[in-house]
Amino acid sequence: MTGIGPVEPGEGTRAQDAADAPRPPARPRGRLARRYADRRRTVLATAAALAVLAGSGYLYASRPRQPAPPPPPYPVHVVDVAYLEAVPGAGTGAFSFAVLLSVRSGPPVTVTRLAQPYEGLTITSSPAAPFQTKSHSARKIIVTLRVTECEKAPRNLGLPFLDVTLRNTRAIQAHSYILGSRYAQDLSEALQAVCGNESG
Repeated sequence: MTGIGPVEPGEGTRAQDAADAPRPPARPRGRLARRYADRRRTVLATAAALAVLAGSGYLYASRPRQPAPPPPPYPVHVVDVAYLEAVPGAGTGAFSFAVLLSVRSGPPVTVTRLAQPYEGLTITSSPAAPFQTKSHSARKIIVTLRVTECEKAPRNLGLPFLDVTLRNTRAIQAHSYILGSRYAQDLSEALQAVCGNESG
């Protein structure tokens, strides 16, 4: 074979007719074509604008932010401890009294520890710590002080206090509650009864 010309199909093959070639889909014409083109441009422009805004952070910044809820109050700001009265029947060498623990607001408050500052006395309570008190409620607590050594028991009580450790979802805090002059008088009388002239 010599010469230059079109390549002829080999054996078992055939030339593709122009009629067999795939054709692109027909595009709409006239009024339908204009509507299609308008909508396509609108959709593409909107998508491009959203992509630019999302990339710049404008979409997130333009949404109104909900203010963060305020943190719960510290437990010492919402708890009151008040002296109620001496409670008889504590037994020899002991003095029992009732206090009212109130939680004004916020989440529940747990009393994790009750203590007193005097070496010659031990302290127990009913209910025993830890115990929880819900918001807008109060709990009566019976505290018992037992004299272990009269020599170390307090003398000349001024404003005796009760140490209470409180916990809520915000914090754990230790606070000293001064229970007032009635508590001081009742405690002094109880110590005088137990220790005689050794405690004043």
